[in-house]
Amino acid sequence: MIRPVIDADAQDLFGLLSLCYAEYPGCFVDPHDDLPDLISPSTSYAETEGAFWAVGDERGRVCACVAVDFPESGTAELHRLYVRSDQRGQGLGSLLVRQAESHARVRGAERIVLWSDTRFTTAHRLYKRLGYTQIDGQRQLTDISKSAEYRFEKAL
Repeated sequence: MIRPVIDADAQDLFGLLSLCYAEYPGCFVDPHDDLPDLISPSTSYAETEGAFWAVGDERGRVCACVAVDFPESGTAELHRLYVRSDQRGQGLGSLLVRQAESHARVRGAERIVLWSDTRFTTAHRLYKRLGYTQIDGQRQLTDISKSAEYRFEKAL
């Protein structure tokens, strides 16, 4: 069910993110400036010793994904958790987060962090349910969506 992303998944990944972002007013996909890791997704994460996984729907299209990398020793960072709206409520988000956490543990990470757009409240509930703690404050990005993000952390 969960499989490694390949670079040929780039178009499906952009489509998935576009669908997910469209659910939030003012949230846009800019593949050139904001999402360079999705141009060659497998290669991008392999270069940082990270990993990127996808779940395909009945037609083989990517309907959910998650990635993880290692920005510093002992720390993993969760990225790109997205589940298409028609696939939500089936446990895919939890399954993908657990996949990333397991990979991080195997690679020696003692904690995992993530940044999530302040508008993604459904995701925030999932992270809290899975044991993540929201850290006070937020960071502002200079992306096309003028995103503000919350930081979440969890000890592994």
